[in-house]
Amino acid sequence: MQDATLAPTLIDAPGLVPEAVLWDMDGTIIDTEPYWLASEAALVAEHGGTWSDAQGLELVGMNLLDSALVLQEHGVALSREEIADDLTRRVAALLAVEVPWRPGAAELLADLRERGVPCALVTMSYREMVEHLIEALPAGTFDVVVTGDEVERGKPDPEPYLRAAELLGVDVARCVAIEDSRPGVASALASGAATIAVRGHVPVVQHPGLSRIRSLETLDVGLLGHVLAGGIVDDLGDDE
Repeated sequence: MQDATLAPTLIDAPGLVPEAVLWDMDGTIIDTEPYWLASEAALVAEHGGTWSDAQGLELVGMNLLDSALVLQEHGVALSREEIADDLTRRVAALLAVEVPWRPGAAELLADLRERGVPCALVTMSYREMVEHLIEALPAGTFDVVVTGDEVERGKPDPEPYLRAAELLGVDVARCVAIEDSRPGVASALASGAATIAVRGHVPVVQHPGLSRIRSLETLDVGLLGHVLAGGIVDDLGDDE
């Protein structure tokens, strides 16, 4: 593989476009992690426990039912399904007030739509919450939506990304996935998609074949093509 900086002149795959771009949601398109942290802390407090941001960050990218198990261990006396539904309702209510976009996300989605590049949303959040994002975007932004309550095995299992590619009718190896969390990155890489991790609330650990960027503002179709061709982009260096 070939290393590259973010300079457009170094992109060595002119004209190459992914068959589809597969997007994570929380922490990638929208900065919902503070919403999740606040919702988890409120739920644990209602059951007599305490919850820190550091504990919440450990759950970033996890399947909601797996996260619910951790909250049970911290005193939440509800079933895993009840916990997942409760957190979804809380975060959905916050999203109904404001959708906190990550810089560059809406612009890149619009550019891909204009170019006719299919996009899939691949998230561990539940459908009820995802609808708030869908409603805030132009119709047709996502051709396919795969949510956490619609798969048997969530991230880090590759099933969500494989399912999205299947629904789109494309080869996952000809797709680029954009993620921010360790479980999400593991899921995308295991699926065979070329994978880009954008720095969010948790460190993005180096991994063979993984590109890492600070912001979606630096990402464009040309850079997606470079990564799809096997190039590696990394502007985080040794910061993580």
